[in-house]
Amino acid sequence: MKAKAYTAAGAARSGKVTLPDRLFDGTVNQDVLHQVVTALLAHRRQGTHSTKTRQTIRGGGTKPWRQKGTGRARAGSVRSPLWRGGAIIFGPQPRDYAPQISRKLKRLAITSALNARAQDGDLIVVESFAYSEPKTQKLAGFLEAVEAEGNVLVLTDGIQREVYLSGRNIPGLLVLPWGEASAYDILWADLVVVEESALEDA
Repeated sequence: MKAKAYTAAGAARSGKVTLPDRLFDGTVNQDVLHQVVTALLAHRRQGTHSTKTRQTIRGGGTKPWRQKGTGRARAGSVRSPLWRGGAIIFGPQPRDYAPQISRKLKRLAITSALNARAQDGDLIVVESFAYSEPKTQKLAGFLEAVEAEGNVLVLTDGIQREVYLSGRNIPGLLVLPWGEASAYDILWADLVVVEESALEDA
């Protein structure tokens, strides 16, 4: 499998870059992608919703009236779920929504997402940015030169602070080190830009 190659300035290079077979074997597992992406989105839920139960609500320690002789229905507490201001029956409690996903499944999902982007032609390879200082205009010029539209994911070879600072103010752009992007990040992006040196270590 091959991908288009560009310089750091956005100029197209002659020929295409051969992607490593270990990652780009052309296999896209839709079931695994759905399972992992659903789990990642569920993990973002805070799950901090909480309601008062009969054990946690305050008050209601005394019986409102005697058991018999009043003509009214018997009642044991003013904090009964049947009363206004009372407890909540089976209300939501703090919980963790994220299911457990194995590392093997996460790696398989990332590989499938990369293959999907490469097959659609939405993955390009660029030579090292090698920024000496943060420069948003330079990175924005690169994106304009490669005609990037929508969301863009830039995967750098290791942590590159200058590239990250250059792109953090550009809407729809996410800069991450290679190996730290999830399957959701790759599928979120309409275009994936990978530094060539990062592929050599993949």
